[in-house]
Formats: sequence, structure tokens, C-alpha cells
Amino acid sequence: MGDANFRHDLAQQLRVDSVRCSAAAGSGHPTSSMSAADLMAVLLDGYLKLDYQHPDDPHRDHLIFSKGHASPLYYSILKAAGSISDEELLSFRRFGSRLEGHPTPEIPPTDVATGSLGQGLPIGVGVAVAGRHLDRLPYRVWVLCGDSEMAEGSIWEAFQHAGWAGLDNLTVIVDVNRLGQTRETMIGWDMEGYRARIEAFGCHPVVIDGHDLGEIDAAYREALETTGRPTVVLARTKKGKGVKAVEDQPGKHGKPLDDPEEAIQELGGERDLTVHVAAPSQDGSPHRFEVEGGELPSWEAGEEVATRQAYGEALKALGAMRGDVVALDGEVSNSTHSEMFAQAHPDRYFEMFIAEQQMIAAAVGIQVRGWVPFASTFAAFFTRAYDFVRMAAISRANLRLSGSHAGVSIGEDGPSQMALEDFASLRAVHGSTVLHPSDANQTARLVAEMADRPGISYMRTLRPKTRVRTAPGEEVRIGGSRTLRSTDSDEYTIVACGVTVEEAEKAADALESEGTTVRVIDCYSIKPIDAETLRAAARETGGIITVEDHWPEGGLGEAVLSAIASDGGQPPFVKLAVSGMPTSGEQGELMHAAGIDSEAIVAAVRKLAGAGARA
Repeated sequence: MGDANFRHDLAQQLRVDSVRCSAAAGSGHPTSSMSAADLMAVLLDGYLKLDYQHPDDPHRDHLIFSKGHASPLYYSILKAAGSISDEELLSFRRFGSRLEGHPTPEIPPTDVATGSLGQGLPIGVGVAVAGRHLDRLPYRVWVLCGDSEMAEGSIWEAFQHAGWAGLDNLTVIVDVNRLGQTRETMIGWDMEGYRARIEAFGCHPVVIDGHDLGEIDAAYREALETTGRPTVVLARTKKGKGVKAVEDQPGKHGKPLDDPEEAIQELGGERDLTVHVAAPSQDGSPHRFEVEGGELPSWEAGEEVATRQAYGEALKALGAMRGDVVALDGEVSNSTHSEMFAQAHPDRYFEMFIAEQQMIAAAVGIQVRGWVPFASTFAAFFTRAYDFVRMAAISRANLRLSGSHAGVSIGEDGPSQMALEDFASLRAVHGSTVLHPSDANQTARLVAEMADRPGISYMRTLRPKTRVRTAPGEEVRIGGSRTLRSTDSDEYTIVACGVTVEEAEKAADALESEGTTVRVIDCYSIKPIDAETLRAAARETGGIITVEDHWPEGGLGEAVLSAIASDGGQPPFVKLAVSGMPTSGEQGELMHAAGIDSEAIVAAVRKLAGAGARA
């Protein structure tokens, strides 16, 4: 065991600095920080292997604060480790400071943003998976959880997966301080209740007094010696430990202390200790997978291929070309066709089962280490993990998501499986990319582009087969579009994507037979959108009709409207989208009922023409 006096003083310094920076900010969570100070002092002094001056070292351990509101403690650790100055510590929560209210990667060595409770542990599982199966390095992942977030389902998805996967390189520290924001937590200090839950999920529990330095040290040693499953240290603590005015008192959450100077004196005054955190071993290098090379698949014009199949084939090919590509799926890989990647590259495929939150979190954790994850499931089920996607953007994570079986075109499965809000929800994510290829060749090219795309990229793929219209050598790019037909005398423009491209072409043929020529644009990139092509169509034709297998709100139509609005003088505009709740049925029946088939497009053009004639 390390020097008990030093560890005691270090813990008190962490408490004092948590009080000080919260007082300087006039806000923060000092009491939530104070309960875990002893746990972190012992971790820093002897167990964590992290050179804070070299945060990019692939050998280093990872410390994730799942209870991200305890940021005063996290930043006090950075100061104690010599990573930031006292002056910067006191800039906590100020505009322009790296020390935000909840930690983000803006301040190294923070891997991810964890302000939304229940996310740090699932992400830690992903980092541990990367360490075990991808990097194949012995670094350890330490995750500090709060007991309030133990009510989140995502926490138990994480425990279940970690136990099933035998992630003994993961140590979870649960700060059981009993008090939440408004009341006592669900099971308070029932430590045996926690122990039983942890054991039931296949993990190794160790129950301790979280303020006894000797017990903490012994628990961490036990974690290092435990093999075959992760260790969960269940630490009974007191919120606001060390200051009588707030210790174990309700109603003190998320507030600076009323008398910080008195509290600092009660804690023994300010200290200026520096902890020499152990540097990681430099043995070994991150594993790299050998690849055989190859090229992206392509299909001849006229073939009938489902874009979900093209996704699987393209991902498989990309895996053969690049050893950093990784795939995850939510136990529907035979539908999304990520199973093709799994069969070809089993060492880089991870089955996440029906746990979409854990799937996205694992992808976030895996990309922390520079791997290139693609995660796939039915498009509708990404809504289960939307907060993880939102937080991934705050983490500056690079993710590639593929959602299959979207829209009414899936047919008989019914509305529970029909993603009709995916464009809107993913367009709203900061810095995101939203793609909906209409054929196999577009899909393959866009999958390859997604691999190098920063931020969060989403591709919607289709269940039914669609005709290949894009020639194998034709340019397809994120931010582009494809004009299927265009003349100098086009009267109107039809903008479609995915399954509605076929309907737009049928409508164009029918209209041409009546003497009306229309431009047809396949808008396969919805965000970023090909604004130049759309603005030209708005200027050169007498009206625009958008058609999409999506709700009217937030999808293709509104993306097109936004693109052309800046030009002013907007032409007549008709947005065809799914407006009523669909049912089960055949694809053609459902598209007709939704008003997004060729007949509906023809009717919309005729209506525009009639309105123009009357005008």
C-alpha cells in the first residue's frame, strides 16, 4: 500500500479544490465530488497508469467519469497530476475555458463527454473491447459511476455485456453516496442489494467503505488480480464528505457550498501536492490487422440489388482493404447484411445483441482508440440510442451508422419497424452526415467515403431491391446528387431519394407522354445537400416537388427548402411525404396510401400546372 498520509492529504486536496473551483464558478457539484475523493486519491497514487503529459500514448490506462457532473473532482485530479494549473482550475465553467460544466475531450486526456448519466460505463465497455480484441494491449479501463445513474437501463446493458464478454481489463468504481438530486436513490446504502445485482450480471463485486484508504487499496489490488470478468468496486460513501454542513445532507446537490472558506479550513486548508501518476509500460505496440486488399464491389446498370445487401458487400470489401475498419450490429446482421463483414473479418466484428445503447456506446469507445467503427441495425431502433448519438457528437466522435428497413416500403412488418423520423433526427445532430442511396453503386461509394468522414455519418439502406441506375464509374460523393434527366425546357423538378427515385422516374415517363417535361434529381446526400444543383433547378423550372418515404417534418423536403431559400424568389413547392400512420401491407399498397408513389407525383405536377395556368 502507498503512503497513507500522502493519500489522505491528496484526497483532502481534491475535496478542497472541488470546493474552490465550484465557488469560483458560482455553480457545480462539489458534494458529488467530495464523496469520491478518497477513491480517486488511491487510484492516482499507485494504480492508474497514465502519463498526463502524453495523453495520446496508446499504452495508457483510461479513466472515464461516468458521473460527469463530478467534474470539479476530475479537474482537481488534472491539477494534482500537473496537467493544468491552479489558475486554469479556477476558470471552471467560464466562457472560453476548457473546463466545462461536464468534461469533454476539449481537455486531454478526456476520452469522451459524459454529462448524460448512464453513458460513461457503456463507453468504457467499448474502450475495454478495443484493448482486449483490437489494440491487444494490457491497458486498463477505470470507470467512476454514481449510484443515481444505476437506475439507467444503459448501465445494466453495460454490466451484462462486460460480464458476458469477460472484460477483466475493466474496473468499475461505484460511488454509493446514497443521495441523488432530489431524494435518496432507489436502494440507498443497500450494499448487499448492489452486490447481488452485480453478481447476477456476471461481474465480480467488492463491497468496501469508500472512505477507508486501506479497503480501497485492497479492492483495487483484487481488481488487478481478478481474471475472467470485470470487477465492480461498490464503495459506500457520504456525499459532501469532510464538511459537516453538507456531509450526508439532502438538498445540497449541484450547489457551491454556502461558506467555502470555512469548509476549506475544516478540510485542513489548501494544499499544493503533486501526485506522480505511474507511467504505462511501453511494451508492445497496438495490434494491426493484415489485409488482402481488393476493391469496392460494383454492379451493372439494370441489375436489381437491395442497398442493404450492397452495404454488406461494400463493408466486407472495405474491411479487406483497410485493417482499421470494425463492424458492430444489434443482432440483426442477417437483415442489415453486416454478417458479410462478420464472416470475412470475424476478429473485427462485435455482436452487441438487442442493446442499441450499448452498441452505439461501444462504437464510441472503440473509436477513442482510432479504429473506424460501422454500427448497423434497423433504422427505427437507433431511436433507442439517440441520446448516445447526441452525446457522441459532443465527444467529437467519428461514427458510421447504417439503418436498414426504413419507411413504408418495408411492407408487411408494420409501423413499429418503419423508421420515418431518421432523416430528421440525424440531420439535427451537430456536424452529422445523412445519406440515402437509391442503388447499389451509390451505396458502395458512399460507404467508402463514410470511413474517412469526421463526425457522425448515417446511411439509410432499403429492404426491397432497387434498379441500379448509377454507372460503376460514375462519380458519387457525400454532398452530391445525381440528375437522372434534364433538358433546357424542363417545366418542373422532382427531387427524390432512395425508394422514391423509381417512382419519380415512372412519373416523369407518364408526364412526358402528356407533353410535360420534368427534371428528376436523385438527392442521395441529404446532409450535406447539393444546394447548387437544387438552386439551379429552382431558377430554371417552374416548381419543385419533393417525394420521400419519411414523415413530412425534418426530412428531404425541408432540407431542399433550406437549400433553395437563400436564393429568394422561391418557386412553387410541393412536399410529398408520409402523413398518416401506416399499417401492414405490400410495398406498392403502402406507398400509394401514403401518397408517395408515381401517381401522387403526377397528380402533384398536374396541380402545380393547373395553378400556374390559373395564375
